[in-house]
Amino acid sequence: MGGAISTAAELSEPLSEALIVRLASPRGFCAGVERAVRTVEEALATFGAPVFVRHEIVHNAHVVQRLKSMGAVFIEDIADAPPGRPLIFSAHGAPRAAFDEARARNIDPIDATCPLVHKVHHQIRRSVARGRHVLMIGHKNHPEVIGAMGQAPSGSTTLIETVDDAETFSPPPGALTYVTQTTLSLDDAAQITAVLKKRFPAIEAPRKSDICYATQNRQEAARSISAGADCVFVLGSAQSSNSNRLVETALRAGAKSAVLVENPATFDLSVVAGAGAIGVTAGASTPECLVETLLTRIAEIRRIEIRTIENTREDVFFKSPARLAG
Repeated sequence: MGGAISTAAELSEPLSEALIVRLASPRGFCAGVERAVRTVEEALATFGAPVFVRHEIVHNAHVVQRLKSMGAVFIEDIADAPPGRPLIFSAHGAPRAAFDEARARNIDPIDATCPLVHKVHHQIRRSVARGRHVLMIGHKNHPEVIGAMGQAPSGSTTLIETVDDAETFSPPPGALTYVTQTTLSLDDAAQITAVLKKRFPAIEAPRKSDICYATQNRQEAARSISAGADCVFVLGSAQSSNSNRLVETALRAGAKSAVLVENPATFDLSVVAGAGAIGVTAGASTPECLVETLLTRIAEIRRIEIRTIENTREDVFFKSPARLAG
């Protein structure tokens, strides 16, 4: 998207100063989210409704509501999924116990876990099998962290949420490995891992950063639109870790303010009245239609000039789960 969007009234005032809108690129859906949403759609097309989904397929209410209208039923308890109907595990991943519970109910789950989250799962299982204790850097109670730590027996992993946790953690005997949640702030993760490496020089690190390419790209794009911006709008859900990290990234990069926008159709836009430049981006589970809604509403009250700032182009694609692949 480029150029200016103007209302008829504003076109009659050519001398009015345009609001500069810095539009981050990349933004919005990543390959893992696109795959997860596609999995639900393909399951509905293949098996018909209802299709059951354990946990929100991705953390965005608009996406979830659209899939509900198509016949998806979102549950938290596997006991609520009837045998004989498809059960999809969300993009965030699930503990091994959840797969065992599903199969005990004669349900063969369809796994929509992001392949990059699976990479972390494999590393945890390999490390524990080699007798190493795994430190999971992430946010307590986030479904990705629950799923990842659930890949190994209780007591073989420890959650590290903060720098203070890293400084005070008392390790069990033996070798250590660390992994991270894929949607962490790059800055926060770097601070925590620096402490761990200083305290435990022999700690085993991932061969390649666990923070996914999409999280890194969106944080870098957010930085590029933030310096000097009166406000940065981040389209995303309050439950979305990567969206919340974009708000933090924008503030650290010099935005005067940054806000999470869950529903652009009703969000209070008074902040743009006196602004000269704003930034707009979207979390990895946010559909582009929400960005369009926000821009359209802003254009109704200000003449805007959109400047797309592209940091990198993404061409990653993940195939559908085996049971749905053509």
